Amino acid sequence: MADKTLTFEDNRLASALFGQFDEHLALLEQKLDVEASARGNHVSLTGSAEACANAAEVLESLYSRLRKGEHIALADVDGAIRVASRSGIDQKPLPGLSGLAQVTTRRRTVTARSANQDAYIRQLEDNDLVFGVGPAGTGKTYIAVAYAAALLERGAVDRLILSRPAVEAGERLGFLPGDMKEKVDPYLRPLYDALYDVMTPERVERGIANQVIEIAPLAFMRGRTLAHAAVILDEAQNCTTMQMKMFLTRLGEGSKMIVTGDPSQIDLPDGQRSGLPEAVSLLEGVESVGQTRFTAQDVVRHPLVQRIVDAYERHSQTGMKS
Repeated sequence: MADKTLTFEDNRLASALFGQFDEHLALLEQKLDVEASARGNHVSLTGSAEACANAAEVLESLYSRLRKGEHIALADVDGAIRVASRSGIDQKPLPGLSGLAQVTTRRRTVTARSANQDAYIRQLEDNDLVFGVGPAGTGKTYIAVAYAAALLERGAVDRLILSRPAVEAGERLGFLPGDMKEKVDPYLRPLYDALYDVMTPERVERGIANQVIEIAPLAFMRGRTLAHAAVILDEAQNCTTMQMKMFLTRLGEGSKMIVTGDPSQIDLPDGQRSGLPEAVSLLEGVESVGQTRFTAQDVVRHPLVQRIVDAYERHSQTGMKS
């Protein structure tokens, strides 16, 4: 057994670090098998030498982020614990907690919470087209929107275009009431939510009004060339092969394109093939194309979401074997 005591200079930041009712320390105890006791701006750690070292690395890195003005939530603590303990990491190299990739907008800094998220952000920097593929809750869409918003804010692109199939089975919108915007808005709401989280409402609304920010169903992309833009296609598993080819060939000069989706949640009618797995396979190894395959270990929502994804994956594998 080992003992380690950490002292943090700023009492206010130490309180934020420990969490409300010390909930962040409780998570450390649960995940790293240490005892963590806080008094004022001090915290004492007791456990194995490795566990204490991991817990200290987590707390020191999170405190450093608080000093930079970042907000720390329970999910950030969970992500830092995963990285420090290498939990669920399958031989991927990591730069350490202090070197995790980040995306920074004027409103928020998004830090990778897993090895795959770290690789994803780095691929976004290095490639013109990136596929983020995996289950719900892994941050693939949120990080994509944050990265696109950061490009727009620093002037690297002139426009931000967010798209997704408007409905699961062929974009049939005529039965819905209202004009076209009112018809498609419910299907695009997750993209709006992410955008408003990483940019100020005023900046989003001004951008939409002057068409610097465009949120549109996939059908609206046909025939266009999207130059000097950050372009995101979300829920891409619900694109047919022809829709995927159409979208990918919209990429214009000076643009970045990000395609996200979950091949396990394809909602196309029977007999229609999803264009996402095919595109990922065809473009693997092509220059300037990056791919990140997320797993249940990357889920950063409620811990129960990870267990749900695991259960469905086990069921799918059992079904294939039988």
